[in-house]
Amino acid sequence: MAALPERVPDRLAESGLAFLRTLLRDCRPRDFTVRLWDGATWDPEPGLASRFTLVVNRPDALRGMFWPPTELALGEAYIRGDFDVEGDFESAFTLADHLASFRPRLTERLVLARLLMALPPAGRPPSGDRGAPKLDGPRHSPGRDRQAVTFHYDTSNDFYALWLDSRMVYSTGYFAAPGDDLETAQGRKLDFICRKLRLSPGERLLDIGCGWGGLVIHAARRYGVRAHGITLSRSQADLANARIREAGVEDRCRVEVRDYREMEEPGGFDKLASIGMFEHVGASRLPEYFGRAWRLLRPGGVFLNHGIASSLSVPPRPGPSFVDRHVFPDGELVPVSTTLAVAESSGFEVRDVESLREHYVLTLRHWVRRLVANRDRARLAAGETAYRVWRLYLSGSAYGFRIGRTSVFQALLSRPDGGKSGLPLTRADWYASP
Repeated sequence: MAALPERVPDRLAESGLAFLRTLLRDCRPRDFTVRLWDGATWDPEPGLASRFTLVVNRPDALRGMFWPPTELALGEAYIRGDFDVEGDFESAFTLADHLASFRPRLTERLVLARLLMALPPAGRPPSGDRGAPKLDGPRHSPGRDRQAVTFHYDTSNDFYALWLDSRMVYSTGYFAAPGDDLETAQGRKLDFICRKLRLSPGERLLDIGCGWGGLVIHAARRYGVRAHGITLSRSQADLANARIREAGVEDRCRVEVRDYREMEEPGGFDKLASIGMFEHVGASRLPEYFGRAWRLLRPGGVFLNHGIASSLSVPPRPGPSFVDRHVFPDGELVPVSTTLAVAESSGFEVRDVESLREHYVLTLRHWVRRLVANRDRARLAAGETAYRVWRLYLSGSAYGFRIGRTSVFQALLSRPDGGKSGLPLTRADWYASP
């Protein structure tokens, strides 16, 4: 048998590997593998198993990833296909954190710049089949909010259905044990919300930002309420109303396209819920948001506000973020303390606050697994770029919740009636068997 020809060194690959060795010299533990376009690899530290492999696909990829060295540049390089991650994608965000905190000395910066400039400039623009949103109007105005919501939620109902549960609930599940399946956890979450609200037959429930109608359908079927859902997404509303008809609850349940600021039914609802919509409101609009909820709720009613929160102990990174540019345009996270302060200043009494941070980690991991398992269908439904955007976003979100960079809270707020809350002394009924 003839001997195999020796591998001819790729000079660009040698420059790329030298750049990465310099950039990641102090990255500990270095428990991952790097593989370049020519097959050259850089193994983990001795004695460490590789949790993931960073695959650099082209000679021009490194300039796209690190010039400029920002979170947005790295994210756009991924959705452009400059690099891939094989293995545990969530673990790769430890590397992203290292890169975000890397502060090289002047001599190191010069060496890194020389090595990087020896490589070809970045190639294709990052837009692909899904460009960044083009939003018009003042930030958090009704018209601009509608554009932002449409960009995110109108990606494709079929796309979301591939990785959400059968009810298409797009917020954290509620897990009794880590091994619970997604369907069980989301059903338990919907029921937990209804019990926190203490829904009774005949009551009027408003779901602000109702998505595809999972909560309003559950509340109407299981608790006999008259449920009204609002969303800014036409595709969500159309599918939600189709599901309402299939469930046979159209006589007491409906969803419409409407901004919460357009609701004019003072004291018209016994209970209010907002599940995973709060992140779109904006810090400057919180007084208006809670003021509107206060007016819509009857005295003695309660409002369950469920939303993701930032951490006061983790300052935001400067510059535009990948999530703002490609996932949730104009989305804003605030600390839960800010939320509660504005709610109280609007007249609400805070009755209960519960963190579901660990539950969101488990939920996001389910979503990632389902998305990856359905990647071919996801690409057909929404395109290659959307698939890569959501794989990156969901994996990064799981990491952020796991390390405590972000959290999610349910706050139960009461509108007292002359000092009477109408609530029992304990929460025992919340945890009783449904």
